[in-house]
Amino acid sequence: MAASCNSIRKLPFFLFQASLYFSFSQLATPLYFSFPIFEISKANQTITLFQDALISVQHSIHLTESQINADRDFRIGRASYGKSVHLWEKKTRKLTDFTSHFSFKITSDNNDATPPGDGIAFFLTDTRNSAISNSTVGGGLGIFSSTSTANVSNSIVAVEFDTFKNKWDPDGNHIGININSSVSVRNVTLSTSMKDGKRARVWVTYNSSSHLLSVFLTFNSTIKLKELSPCLFHTLNLRDYLPEWVTVGFSAATGNATELHEILCWQFYSSLEETGKNRRILLKILVPCGAAGIVGGLVLVWCIMRRKKQESDADADEDEDEDDAEFGAAMDNEFKMETGPRRFSYAELARATNNFDEEGKLGEGGFGGVYRGFLRDLNLDVAVKRISKGSKQGIKEYVSEVKIISQLRHKNLVQLLGWCHQRKELLLVYELMPNGSLNSHLFGDRSGYLTWEMRYKIALDLAYALLYLHEEWEQCVIHRDVKSSNVMLDSNFHAKLGDFGLARLVEHGKGSETTILAGTLGYMAPECVITGKASKESDVYSFGMVALEIACGRKPIKMNDPDPSKVRLVEWVWELYGRGKLLEAADPSQGVDFKEQQIEHLLIVGIWCAHPDYNLRPSIRQAMQVLNFDAPMPVLPPTMPEPTYFCSPSDLSTFAITSFSNGTTLSQPSINPDPTSGENEVNVLLN
Repeated sequence: MAASCNSIRKLPFFLFQASLYFSFSQLATPLYFSFPIFEISKANQTITLFQDALISVQHSIHLTESQINADRDFRIGRASYGKSVHLWEKKTRKLTDFTSHFSFKITSDNNDATPPGDGIAFFLTDTRNSAISNSTVGGGLGIFSSTSTANVSNSIVAVEFDTFKNKWDPDGNHIGININSSVSVRNVTLSTSMKDGKRARVWVTYNSSSHLLSVFLTFNSTIKLKELSPCLFHTLNLRDYLPEWVTVGFSAATGNATELHEILCWQFYSSLEETGKNRRILLKILVPCGAAGIVGGLVLVWCIMRRKKQESDADADEDEDEDDAEFGAAMDNEFKMETGPRRFSYAELARATNNFDEEGKLGEGGFGGVYRGFLRDLNLDVAVKRISKGSKQGIKEYVSEVKIISQLRHKNLVQLLGWCHQRKELLLVYELMPNGSLNSHLFGDRSGYLTWEMRYKIALDLAYALLYLHEEWEQCVIHRDVKSSNVMLDSNFHAKLGDFGLARLVEHGKGSETTILAGTLGYMAPECVITGKASKESDVYSFGMVALEIACGRKPIKMNDPDPSKVRLVEWVWELYGRGKLLEAADPSQGVDFKEQQIEHLLIVGIWCAHPDYNLRPSIRQAMQVLNFDAPMPVLPPTMPEPTYFCSPSDLSTFAITSFSNGTTLSQPSINPDPTSGENEVNVLLN
């Protein structure tokens, strides 16, 4: 075989290059293009401009008339990518995922006599819709007739950044999703002006699985997409509105009101592989390339792949020899099944995450980093948890998580898709939760987006998850680490409970036998500190703390609060309850956007679940009945009872505190009573 490889290498280099390139890279290529700036020579070759649109010497696209002395009333401009985009495949009905990332700037025309208008639109349309009608000026943004009547023949889906209030608009500063009409099917008013010349950064994404079109916007120059929540989203099957091949681009228009519209940069990615189109190109090129080059190239590739497979198999064998005995036994026993989580290779997950690129890092969990990935064979976005090699508890919690969550099936639990144990790496593959954790929305960079209705629904979703774990599955599952950072939100803001690394299985009607204390300070029931035993009641306590976080917008413990009565959240809320001023605990950021009955129910259920005496806590079913208004609210004592088993922080010196955010373990440390501050996640283990 070595001689064959050597003889192949003697063939002309260009012949191999041509045969390999056209045989493989051209067969299936997702579409990607990037314009960090619009250079006139390059952009003119790939960007198609219509009417007033032009590429400026400042390397941006001016969509409408930008000359100082020109008449800027009733102008239209459009810029689109010069090639068609394959939106869906006719034979398989497979839709693409796409992301369009761009920056724009809208500048007022400095004319005090008229307000600025009318805005910019990002659009997808039938490739045959190249003509621009004069009826699309003003509120039509250059793509829709100015009338509000929908016209299905338009075949246009657009995201509008509207700066002028027409009769069909909510106001003069909103984002809308439009389908075949200038009237948005969904819109949102912005608190920050889009027309004062600030640089706006936008991501428009489409998920083919959920059919969710999402819009993200920020005026922050450093923030990343993973740190944002969508400001607008809408579920639609693009196959119902657009043909197989579409044109993508931008459009803008003015009416009596005028302004300057600039596109500053643009990146676009579409996942659908253009196999049919490229196959035709390939056939035209292969004939002149010659059969010898193709055969030689294939032999070379086969030779290389065979050698790599041998090396990979040797590595895998070596890795398997080093597998932890507990892990290997657990996996062999638990995963002889046809359905459920599958075993991935390390190479698969490295490719999916771009070799665990830090740019795709979603966050740092209890036992390691979590990375965004894309599995091409499944056409699926995923989250890959990489267990930290410095974590001494990693292997045990890894086995526990895989064994337990792989058997569970519920809409409010994060789904485990697979696992990998190779090259001394421990990896778990989950469904991607695009909207991150509840904690990030309450206290992090995503804060301010959740409405009260969304918050109340999240509390109910979490209760449903615990009801399934405690009562509805064949065994009782005690989670032991219920907290807002483990409550994940999907693309529709449905809540799902994740991170089962500390979970334990017990028989129904029995408690946990373990005396190894684990959990997060602020969410742990007080009795757990003494007994070390977790129970359904301790999970309920943790649920109560999350319920109070949702209602109050405050962390369980806040040591730096100037008011000592507010340091411990549950004590502060209970004190307000006793004084008849419970609603003062409601998160002030919600303004008037909540229903008093709901906030009252959630607050009372929160302190009821966090009762110091576990015998007086409700079951999760009883808590749900109150939240659903199916049972009356409990009558609680006006002052919070004193826990007889409470252990002060000074008494915790016998515990080891492990901060898994950096993978280091400290014995006899100073205790941080505010575990949710910054990146720190604290888990307490009894020596």
